[in-house]
Amino acid sequence: MTIHIKNNIDWVGQRDWEILDFHGTEYKTTKGTSYNSYLIREQKNVLIDTVDHRFSLQFIQNLEMEIDLDKIDYIVINHAEEDHSGALAALMAKIPNTPIYCTENAIDSITGLHHHPEWHFNIVKTGDTLDIGNGKQLVFIETPMLHWPDSMMTYLTEDAVLFSNDAFGQHYCDEHLFNDEVDQIELMDQCLRYYSNILTPFSSLVTAKINEVLSFNLPVDIIATAHGVVWRDDPTQIIHQYLQWADNYQEDRITIFYDSMSNNTRMMADAIAQGIHDVDPGVSVKVFNVARHDKNDILANVFRSKGILVGSSTMNNVMMPKVAGMLEEITGLRFKDKKAGAFGSYGWNGGAVDRIHTRLTDAGFDTIVGLKAKWRPDGKAMRECRDHGRQIAKNWAWHDLSNVKSISPASLAKNNQATATAKPATKSRESKPECGAASAIDDSQNMLCTVCNWVYEPVLGEPNQDVEPGTPWSEVPDVFLCPDCGLGKEVFIPIEARKVS
Repeated sequence: MTIHIKNNIDWVGQRDWEILDFHGTEYKTTKGTSYNSYLIREQKNVLIDTVDHRFSLQFIQNLEMEIDLDKIDYIVINHAEEDHSGALAALMAKIPNTPIYCTENAIDSITGLHHHPEWHFNIVKTGDTLDIGNGKQLVFIETPMLHWPDSMMTYLTEDAVLFSNDAFGQHYCDEHLFNDEVDQIELMDQCLRYYSNILTPFSSLVTAKINEVLSFNLPVDIIATAHGVVWRDDPTQIIHQYLQWADNYQEDRITIFYDSMSNNTRMMADAIAQGIHDVDPGVSVKVFNVARHDKNDILANVFRSKGILVGSSTMNNVMMPKVAGMLEEITGLRFKDKKAGAFGSYGWNGGAVDRIHTRLTDAGFDTIVGLKAKWRPDGKAMRECRDHGRQIAKNWAWHDLSNVKSISPASLAKNNQATATAKPATKSRESKPECGAASAIDDSQNMLCTVCNWVYEPVLGEPNQDVEPGTPWSEVPDVFLCPDCGLGKEVFIPIEARKVS
């Protein structure tokens, strides 16, 4: 199957709906991918890139339906990785003398992967051209380390098409090929995910190379990527987006990720997140468990964030393995100008927090003092976590918080009580008791957690925390924690008792 791109240019690539992992298991392809190969038919016929080796037979069969393979005059390999050159060996078995145009580094990669040093290689450098007839030329632009040493782009004059290789692409599979035909939010999410997980370490090179390409003053009507959509509607939008992402990109966002052996560190993460929101409701706070969430989504959120908080239980005096793995990835991605902090629970020692702090510092983050909680956090420890979050919100704020009404546990209760209770609206909000104000609470009243809506019923008690049935709220220990969200008594408010059969 082919898809017409422009004039004498057709897409002859392959969609891959089923792929789940890329680069081993480094990248989760949640939306599939495509391997974009292009056929240019002028006085000289040119094939730009092939497809992944798993589709070699299908690729050649489809190509033979379009053109006599012997009439392919040149093959251009913009990148030697197997998702680009995987079908090259099968193709060259049929047309062994066809010239291959690529960078010098690509020859090393191609021969290392395919073991055919006898192929007819032609080395190109930035500014080199190849005449393909009808007044058109291919112009080659080396792009080393975007994201391999062998990478390059190819530009077709007259048609103003830039075959951009991995740059500006996405691992994104859709029945439509062009950017104006697909879901725009989904497309940009995948573009950011791709950039943040793959190209972030090379951001300075991205900026330099894009500026170099722009300096050529070449018109660009279409950007034909190696993966995902072809940009035909306002194609330079993605170029400008790359320049923004490459410039130490940040949003008013804080990402928290952790791993927890017994949910103790999870409780800390929840309380810290709530504390941040208390002080700065406008900041976006995202919380992830590294053992359960997609790591590439977490890394994309780290990329977008002004700061991160990393938590782990202490196991054998070190951090949990999945947290260590995530920090290794983050170190490799070389994020710039971001703040960070460590937190975690422990039993006999708190080595995990210290190690996380060291790794974050070594990775270039501006780190704050870590927070530790021994064993399962009690009410006091949870308040400390929440206060920790409040302080982070103040220290990391991008805007003046003096006019922002900070939310204390008591004021949170007041704000939510009118909707949390079933009492008549004629009662004033000021007349209602604050969270934890036992003197204003009838001992028979049920108590509502304003964070997760779990209800404490005195008639039932809470056996898991040794609170016997019939225990009124005033006699519930101060160390009591909500069984669902892990927060303390201060977030509870009274509601009408419900009948228990």
